[in-house]
Amino acid sequence: MSIPVRNIWWLMLYASDLGKEATPSNLAAEDLPDDIPDLVAEILAKAVEQRQRRQLTTAFLPREAVLTRVRGRIDHLITARRQLLAKGQVACRLEELSIDSPRNRYVRAALDTVGRLVRKPELAHRCRSLAHGLRLQGVVGEPPTRQQISSERFGRHDHADRPMLAAARLAMDLALPTEEAGTNALLDPQRCVHWLRHLYEKAIGGFYRLHLDDAHWVVNTGKTLSWPIEEATAGIAQVFPSMRTDIVIDRRDQPQRLVIDTKFTGVLGRGWYRDHSLRAGYVYQLYAYLRSQVSRGDHRANHAAGLLLHPAIDGDFDESVSIQGHQMRFATVDLAGSHQQIKERLLGLVRPMR
Repeated sequence: MSIPVRNIWWLMLYASDLGKEATPSNLAAEDLPDDIPDLVAEILAKAVEQRQRRQLTTAFLPREAVLTRVRGRIDHLITARRQLLAKGQVACRLEELSIDSPRNRYVRAALDTVGRLVRKPELAHRCRSLAHGLRLQGVVGEPPTRQQISSERFGRHDHADRPMLAAARLAMDLALPTEEAGTNALLDPQRCVHWLRHLYEKAIGGFYRLHLDDAHWVVNTGKTLSWPIEEATAGIAQVFPSMRTDIVIDRRDQPQRLVIDTKFTGVLGRGWYRDHSLRAGYVYQLYAYLRSQVSRGDHRANHAAGLLLHPAIDGDFDESVSIQGHQMRFATVDLAGSHQQIKERLLGLVRPMR
């Protein structure tokens, strides 16, 4: 199975921090455009323009300088080595408030990057102009890496930077699948299966968080479940495995729960005595998620349903069974289809809870 790059972009959009910050009014249209870079570029450009009108956030940056008066801390080694005191100078290490912060450098680089991906000439020119404007304002340093910028933290005074940085991160990520093949290429999952597995899990959770009305639904991702442990020995807690679900969807007005576990593999494998079989380990895992929470004070858990969701590799698949009062469903979604087809399929999987 190969996935069109435009669908990789959709997954990245739902999995990104921008998707978490989004509202149905700006991202959950009936059908997202094929030109996801244009959408992200528009959001990024608008966010940068808004921040510029209110002044970009500054940061204290370290600086070393030879001055005629002391500022910050004295660098005694350099001062003595160069005999600066005899010249009426002193070497100092200080921090100065500057617009050339790592965050602003990353945004400038994102504008340059997404400006090369967009199809609309006026939008590309707008991104390039904003990047050039940042350079004129003094944002000229080397941009940080994705790993370095992930450590950025927001406070009250710079909370408005969050959507801008989320769009910048996604803009930089969008260039990854198209570095060699172009925007119409197909991405082979076998070449980057670990990255796609994580992306797939986050994107499905982001999709449901965005498309299900939070007035009626509660969507939790990465929820940790506890075992109903009794008579435990002193050291068992240090070695006993934990349970962490991918997605848990609850109805607010009814005692209904759907536990979704995403698997980026074929839904069927080879069994002991037959050519095709559901993967036993995955079935046991989903069963443990459901049965371990029964009769523990959560009425939604007593009859919770489970869903193992795979990409459609060898064709569509949708089968279910009820075990001890829990419906267990095994289904696929075609990641090579259109956004509207993927959207209808994913929403259809929670339709029995409606």
